[in-house]
Amino acid sequence: MTHDMPESPTQDVDSPETAPEAAELTVEAYETDEGVVFYDAAEPTAWLQAGTAVRLDEMA
Repeated sequence: MTHDMPESPTQDVDSPETAPEAAELTVEAYETDEGVVFYDAAEPTAWLQAGTAVRLDEMA
């Protein structure tokens, strides 16, 4: 038994599409006794923790 998958719709490269809006940067930070916490102000439960610090200009 064979299941045929429908073809994916093709994108017309020349079709006029509106570009997606740039994401608004909403990163905020606060200091604790253990370090700095970075979080997304638009989604406060989205935060990160790291064991070491890295210079951002070294990562770009």
